[in-house]
Amino acid sequence: MGRLVHKKSRRRRNKPVVHHKMHITSGDTVRVVSGDDKGKEGRVLRVDRKRYRVTVEGVNIVKRHKRAQREGDESGIIEFPAMLDASNVMLLDPKTGEPTRIRRKRDKDGVLERISVKSGQAIPRARA
Repeated sequence: MGRLVHKKSRRRRNKPVVHHKMHITSGDTVRVVSGDDKGKEGRVLRVDRKRYRVTVEGVNIVKRHKRAQREGDESGIIEFPAMLDASNVMLLDPKTGEPTRIRRKRDKDGVLERISVKSGQAIPRARA
């Protein structure tokens, strides 16, 4: 019988953590461009740069069966938005309300700002 794959000596340790460059921040309004919820719009609640995923309000709703942890707690089926891949959402243009790609440009103060490709207007970073 061969060696176990999960043996400590065979595990890859200290892998470098990759943080993806994101075009979306929490608080932005986005539209889903592919998947089951295509066409839905919502506000970004959470961004995970390590896994390149976002949570959008009211999109990709999943159900979980929750058991009561203590005697006073309620058990039942809870619904909450699950994460989806950041490539499946597009930022909305502030001028037209249509999905757009973005460009990055340094302003006079040296701060990176996001600029809509469609309208050329700056998109402010909404921190939530």
